[in-house]
Amino acid sequence: PRVVRDLQKDLGKKVNLQIEGEETELDKTVIDDLMDPIMHCVRNSVDHGIESPEERKALGKSETGTVLLKAANEGNMIIIDIVDDGNGIDAEKVRKKAVEKGLIHPNKVLSEQEAANLIFLPGFSTADKITNVSGRGVGLDVVKTMIDKLNGTVNVTTEKGRGSKFSIRLPLTLAIIQGLLVRVGREVYSIPIASVIESHRIRRGEINTIDNYEVLNVRNEVISVLRLSRLFNIRNTEDGEYCFVVIVGTQDKKIGIMVDALIGEEDVVIKPLRDQFTQSPGIAGASILGDGSVSLIIDVSQLLELGVRQEIEARSEYGTID
Repeated sequence: PRVVRDLQKDLGKKVNLQIEGEETELDKTVIDDLMDPIMHCVRNSVDHGIESPEERKALGKSETGTVLLKAANEGNMIIIDIVDDGNGIDAEKVRKKAVEKGLIHPNKVLSEQEAANLIFLPGFSTADKITNVSGRGVGLDVVKTMIDKLNGTVNVTTEKGRGSKFSIRLPLTLAIIQGLLVRVGREVYSIPIASVIESHRIRRGEINTIDNYEVLNVRNEVISVLRLSRLFNIRNTEDGEYCFVVIVGTQDKKIGIMVDALIGEEDVVIKPLRDQFTQSPGIAGASILGDGSVSLIIDVSQLLELGVRQEIEARSEYGTID
């Protein structure tokens, strides 16, 4: 509330801040890292979203704009929405600014939603002049970076003249996750259950190769397959007739992870990796299991980005296995 009051004075605007879901509980480590992203989103709504009292009056709106900060639980996720009833995001203005700054090609065709998401790019600002509040291009890229670090997602939806909504989705805790334990050779890995869509026991012969990518056909949908044994260079894997493919990701972006066996679900406590291990692609941390053994935790978002790039490089060394 204090930030909004100060901004009202600086910008000469009238803003009513509404807060809903104050009782929503969240891991303290998450809350500490969440303060900056929420602050940036609220400042953005007041500065860029809410119009001046004169403009609002001319548009037939109340002179006082509304910013709603709302939190709610949804399963093992928390949803935080920052909603304003301002003028929305001008997709064409955003696109022009992005072209000016060389962030996108002038001929690139973008939907309104894609244009709106450009505001999360580093150094991006639609402010015409630099002030104490905005114009430096520092803010929403910090939001995206921090939320990614918390294994969450942030997106913006907007309607011209009606307002905008920032939606942040986060896991309830960073310390404990539910993991699906899988075995590759003698190694045990944990895949966060929140990212698992389904799993299949298949014959190895069901995996086909298209354009040098290994793929699996699941209900007429072609899904790329990534072999953890190749990614992490594990050679003593089983070569029996059957294997398991765990499909992870979102409904829009999926990848199949090929493993030797599924062990089961377990609550795992994440221990961060330090020193030389921090740069390991595809690994989010480690956990000590009940029997004292160490299980590495798979970073699904990184795996999706890696795609099958390392698979293709490794395939030349291993040869394709049918």
